[in-house]
Amino acid sequence: MREEEIEKLRGVVRDCVSKHLYSSAIFFADKVAAITNDPADIYMQAQALFLGRHFRRAFHLLNASKIVFRDLRFRYLAAKCLEELKEWDQCLFMLGDEKFDEHGNVYDSKDNSAMYLDKDGEDREINISSAICFLRGKAYEALENRAQARQWYKAAIKADPLCYEALECLIENHMLTCEEETSLLSSLQFGPEDGWLSSFYSCLIKKYDKEIVVEAKFKELEKESSKSNPSSQSLMCTLKDNTDLLACKAEYYHQCGEYQKCFELTSALLEKDPFHLKCTLVHLAAAMELGHSNELYLMACNLVKDYPQKALSWFAVGCYYYCIKKYDQSRRYFSKATSLDGTFPPAWIGFGNAFAVREEGDQAMSAYRTAARLFPGCHLPTLYIGMEYMRTHSFKLAEQFIMQAKAICSSDPLVYNELGVVAYHMKEYNQAVWWFEKTLALIPTPITEMWEPTVVNLAHAYRKLKLFHEAISFYEKALTLSTKSLSTYAGLAYTYHLQDNFTAAITYYHKALWLKPDDPFCTEMLNVALVDECRHGIDPKIDFH
Repeated sequence: MREEEIEKLRGVVRDCVSKHLYSSAIFFADKVAAITNDPADIYMQAQALFLGRHFRRAFHLLNASKIVFRDLRFRYLAAKCLEELKEWDQCLFMLGDEKFDEHGNVYDSKDNSAMYLDKDGEDREINISSAICFLRGKAYEALENRAQARQWYKAAIKADPLCYEALECLIENHMLTCEEETSLLSSLQFGPEDGWLSSFYSCLIKKYDKEIVVEAKFKELEKESSKSNPSSQSLMCTLKDNTDLLACKAEYYHQCGEYQKCFELTSALLEKDPFHLKCTLVHLAAAMELGHSNELYLMACNLVKDYPQKALSWFAVGCYYYCIKKYDQSRRYFSKATSLDGTFPPAWIGFGNAFAVREEGDQAMSAYRTAARLFPGCHLPTLYIGMEYMRTHSFKLAEQFIMQAKAICSSDPLVYNELGVVAYHMKEYNQAVWWFEKTLALIPTPITEMWEPTVVNLAHAYRKLKLFHEAISFYEKALTLSTKSLSTYAGLAYTYHLQDNFTAAITYYHKALWLKPDDPFCTEMLNVALVDECRHGIDPKIDFH
């Protein structure tokens, strides 16, 4: 057979692959490889077998060729076959021994030969060494050696910043702390044309920075987009409205506590791309916080129908039951989600929360500890362990775990709020004031109702320090955020009472009792205030509220 005819057959194989006609591709690739016995054609046949899901046959073909240990691409495809067959130890053996230095960079391989791969010189390629590092990471993760997996994922993204999957694994599985993520991004060697990618990656990592820092990242990305194509604004507009980027923005809104804003954005995104799973997860979280049980029910039904084998689907069902306060059912579905995918962080946290809400502390702690072990870069499990210890009045242990959470993520205001609560319970009121003020300094402005308890806590701490004017100022600030808090009215009444401003105290005790008529503290203190007012008489200087 002439060379032109063989080349035509190769074209047929490529066309079959592009049209997903894998049996045809296998048939013709087999004939081409038999005629030429060329390594490039053997590789093409193995690729066709792999895509047709004939993993054993593809592996046998590659392993039988004498070149498998001399050509990295042969070895990589053979390891991919073993990955699909879940033979992880064999997969690692096939990939061979490679070392990385103390900075996580892989030593250059001496056998990095690509001489047999038929490729288009026009296309930009991801470094084969990076793909191998990533596959090593997946194998170690499957073998539950998460420390090694983390190192190899880092090595993969360092070997080639275009290997997005490695970064995705590190971020989604919470393998790195906030500082480690930032440090990793700053160490990546981006090409001169990849400014937009550097900015995009910076938007993907944890977003507990101050609002101006995060907003600056989104703006920088838009600026980089316009730089990439100065003659046209089309790329900028495309990226500005890109679903991945807007899903990151929604995640940021959720972390800020702006749940309505988050919900509106994810709703609009899911209309445009109803199967964007990252956006779906953020949408579920926002719906949970807002108590939209109908939305959760519809989302859960659709996800279970479309993705019955995904942990996210059963997590959605768990969220629905949690939202309607059927905690036993929610626990069952969160548990099912963890059994389908043991590395899905929200399911473990939901599982723990479903126990914690029923005050079943031991089971909640067990779930949180598992999450803390599996996701060392996620501070929430450690924080929730601290909160559970606080509930049982083990304040020293609570402080220890919350400080651990602070070490993992030092920019989440919730951590500082909980440290303030611990300090308050331990009667360290000056320290409590410091933590609560730190919390308020970190949250986005204007303050939303979500942070009203922090403002009230700060007012309580000032009252304990007998700084009554400061306390009243923060109680009044809390009332601008929410007028339905018994604690705020009771605290304000008691502070006025301590200042001998009985009329104002009586007014606020009445407002507190209007919210909860049978509150014993307010009922008793109202009677005391009325008696005190009768004894002292009404001061004409008092400003009536």
